[in-house]
Amino acid sequence: MHAAPDDDGARLRFFERLADAELFLLLEKEPEGDRISPEVFETSDASFVLVFDTEERLSQFVGRVAPYAALSGRIIASMLAEQGIGLALNPEVAPSSMLVPGDALGWLVDTLTHAPDEVEAKVEAFTAPAGLPEELITALDAKLSTTAGLAKTVYLVGVTYDSGARSHLLGFVDAVEAAQSALAKAVNEALTFSGIEAGALDVGFFMASDPVAAQLARVGLRFDLPEPAQVRDHVPMTPGSDPDKPPILK
Repeated sequence: MHAAPDDDGARLRFFERLADAELFLLLEKEPEGDRISPEVFETSDASFVLVFDTEERLSQFVGRVAPYAALSGRIIASMLAEQGIGLALNPEVAPSSMLVPGDALGWLVDTLTHAPDEVEAKVEAFTAPAGLPEELITALDAKLSTTAGLAKTVYLVGVTYDSGARSHLLGFVDAVEAAQSALAKAVNEALTFSGIEAGALDVGFFMASDPVAAQLARVGLRFDLPEPAQVRDHVPMTPGSDPDKPPILK
């Protein structure tokens, strides 16, 4: 992004990675229950919290043992956007060191909270996908790599509806029912951050026993999802580990 400041696609991909990444937020003191107190860096006209993409870089910056909270970029952005506070990313410890102002975080949150429309349509035929930009395929592959365990398989196909409309469809097979909304939103994010102007991509959910699943497998481009992480011994939850219950800033 720095090397090509006029490349909107590079800037979009940066913000997508920032949202999806686990970041280490420097704190003033240890968390108190679900409340955290971030270290805030003040400039003459703005305020920033300090975040790092590795624990090692955080330790290198502070030079001592320091409290922190490990949170996704999207959670941190949602916590800060309304307060106008920005992010100081990897300050002084990496080539990626930069300041992300509060208004940029506000734009990111607005983009991430945009939900796809839900419609009903009857499919006439599935075909092999054709004519999609390579950057969209790459974006889908990257986004789907974060959905381990939420579906068995995923296929990208061309689709013709009974209305005569043509589009492309991403078909999830044996998706976890409770995760379907999140999967549709993830696909919407991949489309948005790919930078495709006026692009559209439909999403459908099917059971492996449905004859449609066999049609998808026959003509579709398959994406292999990673296996879910192995169950580990229980450890106490830390602030921010539950995305539905973000920590409270003090």
